[in-house]
Amino acid sequence: MRAVVIPEYGGVEVLEVREVPDPVPGPDEVLVEVACSAMNRADLLQRMGLYPAPGPKPEFEIPGMEFAGTIAALGERVVGWSAGDEVMGIVSGGAKAERVATHERMLQRIPAGVSLRDAAAIPEVFMTAHDALVTQGELTSGGTALVHAGASGVGTAAIQIAKAIGARIAVTCSTSKVAACTELGADVVIDYTETDFADAIKEWTDRQGVDVVLDVIGGDYLARNIASVRVQGRIIQVGVMGAPTATFPLGALLPKRAALIGTVLRSRPIEQKIDANQRFCAELLPRFDDGSLRPVIDSRFALDDIAGAHEYMATNANVGKILLDVS
Repeated sequence: MRAVVIPEYGGVEVLEVREVPDPVPGPDEVLVEVACSAMNRADLLQRMGLYPAPGPKPEFEIPGMEFAGTIAALGERVVGWSAGDEVMGIVSGGAKAERVATHERMLQRIPAGVSLRDAAAIPEVFMTAHDALVTQGELTSGGTALVHAGASGVGTAAIQIAKAIGARIAVTCSTSKVAACTELGADVVIDYTETDFADAIKEWTDRQGVDVVLDVIGGDYLARNIASVRVQGRIIQVGVMGAPTATFPLGALLPKRAALIGTVLRSRPIEQKIDANQRFCAELLPRFDDGSLRPVIDSRFALDDIAGAHEYMATNANVGKILLDVS
């Protein structure tokens, strides 16, 4: 099969598309013919050697954390799926290839009204946003959330999820992306180039703070996140696009009695991933069927233009997902 391979770490020039052996599904796994994959920030970090996939280093390091495609073969213990089923899902790596093997309980059905190729824009960002906001952040109807990078894949998913469950949401973004976030339904859109988001949140919540902060930036955002969260609220840290280290005044955190939770999906034990996936399937997939949720797609690249996809993602110009057509 053809796959994107990282033979060494570095810039986009290290990326290669080459023939590699097909993955062999285990007893509880399925083999999927991949139609489309998608870009994630983790792909850029992995290419640079900063975020390897969990587990032993494989002979061929193939990036890619989400896919949509058609089941080609079943492991001997698989009972929930059939060859020919159209599915989507997340994996720890290997999705930027013509075939990928994954546990049957990590698969998701393609929602009604979403094409096979567009479905690759759903799994990683909607699962991440749902797990962070709802499962760990405990956001419910009537609650409030602050989400940074509102026009990113996770951000556009978070806006839709919050509105679908009846919560209110404020997001931060750059000037050129304000209109897109507003159109998606964000209650407050904060242009971080002009306004301090902590001040805007104080005004929006009458100085009470939000129930949940979902942050993919890190760095100096942490101190202002603490200022923005309510007493006994939760800050969910799912990325560090800004800076990997942060300092903040402990004296500001203590009276808030707030929780600061760091999280990733990729390195969790398979049992925890399955739990997150099954909860996503039960709670969110029906909302794609009724139109409450939809994938937000910025652009598409061919598999052979993987370097161009990496370069474009590095510009932070996208609104929503960057897709990679595989076959």
